[in-house]
Amino acid sequence: MVRLSVHELSFIFGLLGNIVSFIVFLAPVPTFYKIYKRKSSEGFQAIPYLVALFSAGLLLYYAYLKKNAYLIVSINGFGCVIELAYISLFLFYAPRKSQIFTGWLMLLVTGSLGMMMLFSYLFAKGSERVMIVGWICAVINVAVFAAPLSIMRQVIITKSVEFMPLTLSLFLTLSATMWFFYGFFKKDFYIALPNVLGFLFGVVQMLLYFFYKGSDKLDLEETAKTKGVEVCIKIEGDSDKALHSMEKAFPESK
Repeated sequence: MVRLSVHELSFIFGLLGNIVSFIVFLAPVPTFYKIYKRKSSEGFQAIPYLVALFSAGLLLYYAYLKKNAYLIVSINGFGCVIELAYISLFLFYAPRKSQIFTGWLMLLVTGSLGMMMLFSYLFAKGSERVMIVGWICAVINVAVFAAPLSIMRQVIITKSVEFMPLTLSLFLTLSATMWFFYGFFKKDFYIALPNVLGFLFGVVQMLLYFFYKGSDKLDLEETAKTKGVEVCIKIEGDSDKALHSMEKAFPESK
């Protein structure tokens, strides 16, 4: 039986983390294709992509300070590029008001990263600098992982999983798992610890999905019953009357 070294294990999990995170970074592509087709970004928010850009930029700086953290550099370098592409496309198709608001937020993100780099160089040295930036990365990553709490709350209230796709929850959970083990074997607990929370939130999201996934259909059947319409309609006789009864039962579908 082949026994892998700690270095080999950290490389394997880091490589797997890169692959899964690459898929997660590409998850919004259908959303931006929809924006491109509609030629409008109304109804969408740029904030999640700005937060992702800030997180990727901060981790890129942390990897630079750590030295030889190539697997962190590769995925977060890609993350910065793809998030900038998303934000640029959003700005191109956004209304004037959203463009101004997003522009100010973009300045805040880049300004915060710049100030953080400047102060860490001025007021810390060596391992102390790595520790400070590492803790900031850990806190930001905890905030990023906690972001789905609002969606989970919406699922519980509405009993609908429409805005919490299972595939994305699964890949986020896998990503958190891979990066936890990478940090664990590297003894980099600034990477490992936040991903424990990411794994737990991911598991809860999937449990909620399986618990509520049939609720939409049940709600439709209940609505039909309360309005005096059977879900399975056997049309007999005059089809116009059947259509009229459906329109009366579901006026909002017009």
